[in-house]
Amino acid sequence: MHPLILASSSPRRRKILEALGCAFTVAAAETEEIHDAGDPVHTVATNALAKLHACRARHPHAALIAADTLVWFEGRLIGKPADLEEAAEFLRAFSGRIQTVYTGVALALPGAAPELHVEASSVRFRTLTEAALRSYLEKTRPLDRAGAYDIDENGDLLIAGYSGSYTNIMGLPEAPVRDWLAAHGLL
Repeated sequence: MHPLILASSSPRRRKILEALGCAFTVAAAETEEIHDAGDPVHTVATNALAKLHACRARHPHAALIAADTLVWFEGRLIGKPADLEEAAEFLRAFSGRIQTVYTGVALALPGAAPELHVEASSVRFRTLTEAALRSYLEKTRPLDRAGAYDIDENGDLLIAGYSGSYTNIMGLPEAPVRDWLAAHGLL
């Protein structure tokens, strides 16, 4: 059996893999990410594959999982905020509205072509007051999260509802990852 590596330093992705019960190590992949303003699917797929290939160069004998998550909102891609001011701007814009969270996942065994999966989930925000916004920003570190929010950590302060995969909104859709792990004897 091949060792499994998560090519991400995301604590949310680690949490999802830990919940699946598989043994893995973390080796974050540093790559130049693209942002194709008109195509969220292409963007997350390309970035996930780039992370996988960067990690493959350092770990040729491991099974790899790499992912990229972005928010698509009113015709534009929203990544991680640069600072708290931008985080607050994102959240104010989302107030009372719906956005789509896209995650691209690249999975590969050593010597095999990567398998790619892109998942989309919709998130509906509550209408936010300034007090609710401040409370969320005080309780949560928004700078390492696409769209400046986390459904799993204080998400109830912001989110009225969602459709699709909860774990996709966290940054790693559990079902296709679990199925791939199981198919390759890694669970």
